[in-house]
Parts: sequence; C-alpha cells; structure tokens
Amino acid sequence: MTTLLLTLLLALAPALAPALPGALVPALAPAPVPAAVRPLPAPLSVARWWDPPPTPYAAGHRGVDLSAPVGERVRAVGPGRVHYAGQVAGRGVLSLTLPGGLRTTYEPVRPLVAEGEEVTAGQEVAVLTAGSHCPAPCLHWGLLTGENTYLDPLTLLPRPTPRLLPTTGLPYGGS
Repeated sequence: MTTLLLTLLLALAPALAPALPGALVPALAPAPVPAAVRPLPAPLSVARWWDPPPTPYAAGHRGVDLSAPVGERVRAVGPGRVHYAGQVAGRGVLSLTLPGGLRTTYEPVRPLVAEGEEVTAGQEVAVLTAGSHCPAPCLHWGLLTGENTYLDPLTLLPRPTPRLLPTTGLPYGGS
C-alpha cells in the first residue's frame, strides 16, 4: 500500500507542486535533466502509457512505448554516461545514467555507443530494431531512480504549451 501511495504521489507531484508551495512534493519529483529532449523525432506517439505496478514484482508497465518505425534513430534525452549497452533476454538494450542519479533505458535497440562513454543531450545513441512487445514497432523508454524505483519518463520532457484556438465559425460555438 505504501508503494502504491508513493508511486501516486510521485506521478502527481508536478501537478500538486503549485498547490503546495514549500511542501515536500518538489523534493519527491525527479531531478530535472538539463536540456531534456525527445528520444524520437516529434511528434511523439504513445502506444502504451506508463502503468506502475503496485509492488516491485507485480504486473505493470515500467515505462512508455513510443510508436516508431524500425531503423528510427534514438536520441539521448539528456547528458550522461552509458551505463549498459548490450543484449538482455535476446533484445538490444541501452541504459544511460543522467544527472541527479536518474537512469533511462531504451529497447529494443542497436546501441551506437559503448559502455562508459559520455553522451550529450540529443546525441543519436541507438537505432530502433524489430522485436518489441507492441503489435507495431515501438521504443520502450524507461526511467529509474535508485536501484528499482520506476518513474514516468515523460516527466523528463517539457510540458507542452496549451494553445487556444478560435471558435469563430464553428457549429458548436463562437460568434
């Protein structure tokens, strides 16, 4: 139960921060990554959203799946160091350690960088390969803090700016 509540608090922390100035919430949110960029070209298309499990070994989705064609270049979302580049269970996996102790993972990929190598934000670090668990090709993008605390990787990206469109001439409103 505690894990579920903590997971919910972490997921809602960015939304709650303005309502709770000076509270503990900002400290629980993931540390910002300087110059965070999308791992794939815009627009991102989410095939499956982050769905954290209630306990460490329960079923859930510990990342997001982003639709993309096989062969698409994958970019580092921030500066860091290659933590792991290789095969896990027959799939190519790339893991980068980012500032603030965060670690981001990408799979299935063919890494273009080697373990221990420094990377920059936006640098092409891998190529998407076949073998995803999605019905169509996709990049599984994960985010961890510590050893096994999973976070929503979309929180690394800047929030989109809402844009209001005119309703003039539309059948349901406007003048």
